[in-house]
Amino acid sequence: MHSSLTVGAPVDQVWQHLISARGTEALLGPGVTLGSKGESWHSTDGPHGVVRSYHPMEQVRVSWHPDEDGPLSIVDLQLKPEGNGTRVDLYHEGEGIAEDGAGDKSRWDAALGRFAEALG
Repeated sequence: MHSSLTVGAPVDQVWQHLISARGTEALLGPGVTLGSKGESWHSTDGPHGVVRSYHPMEQVRVSWHPDEDGPLSIVDLQLKPEGNGTRVDLYHEGEGIAEDGAGDKSRWDAALGRFAEALG
C-alpha cells in the first residue's frame, strides 16, 4: 500500500515536524515518540512497534503491530524534495491493519492529512 502527499515546506522543516511529538502522533497515534534505530514505540490507541531505520532528512521505517495480537507489518516514510515543497511517501508493507486494502489506504491517507495539517 502506498500513500503520498506533497506539503509546501522544505525537507528540513518537514523532518523536524516528523520527529516532533505532534508530527509523530499525527501519523502513528497518540502518545508516540520515536527514538533511534532499535527503540520501541507505542501508541495509547494500541499500535506499536520498533524503529527499524532512521535516516535524518530522508526516511524513517518502523515495524507496525495494530494491537498486542496483531500481525507484523512495516511502515516506511520517505521524504523527497519536490519543487519548493516536500513529497511524503508512506509505504505500508505486509499484513495491514484493515481487513481490506482500501481501508488500510484510507487510514494512511487520513494520517498524512493530519500530519500536513499539524505542520500548519
